[in-house]
Amino acid sequence: VLFWFPIELDACCGNGCMMIRIDQRQLFGVVTNQLEMAGDDLIRWHRLRCGKSEEIHAVMKDDLAGGRLPSGKFGANAAWWGIMVMSLNLHAAFKKLGLGDTWVRKRMKTIRFALLNVAGRVIHHSRQVVVRLSAGGVYDLILAVRQRLLALAHIPAG
Repeated sequence: VLFWFPIELDACCGNGCMMIRIDQRQLFGVVTNQLEMAGDDLIRWHRLRCGKSEEIHAVMKDDLAGGRLPSGKFGANAAWWGIMVMSLNLHAAFKKLGLGDTWVRKRMKTIRFALLNVAGRVIHHSRQVVVRLSAGGVYDLILAVRQRLLALAHIPAG
C-alpha cells in the first residue's frame, strides 16, 4: 500500500520528491510504504535525507565502478552489482565502526590515500623485519582501528 502526502510549499529541496508547479504554487509529495509513521514525521524524515541518495549513487558509480558493468550478460552484471552494493555497505560500516565519526563523511579515495597509500621502508635488522612508516599519525590510527574491530569481534550477536 502506498500513500501520497501532498503539501503546499514555498521552497523544496527537489531531491527525491515529486514536485508540481501550478501557477505560482508548488505541490510537493512523498510516496511511501511506511504505514506506521505519521504523515508529518514522514515528511520531516524525508527532508532530513534531502540529497543523500544522489551522493550515494555517485559513490556507487564513481568509487565502486557501478557505472561500468563488466559484461553484456544480465547474470554477470547482477552479480557485479550485488558485490558492489555489499562492498558499499561494508565500507560504510568500516567507516562508522572502525574509523570513527570523523571519517564517516570521507570518500573511499580519501581513506585509501590516508591509510593505505603510505610510504614506508622495510628494514631487515638482526633477524627481524621492521616496517617503518613515513607518515606520523597513521600508525597510531591503524592500531586504534584494529583495536576497535577486535573489540567488535567479541561482542555477542543478537
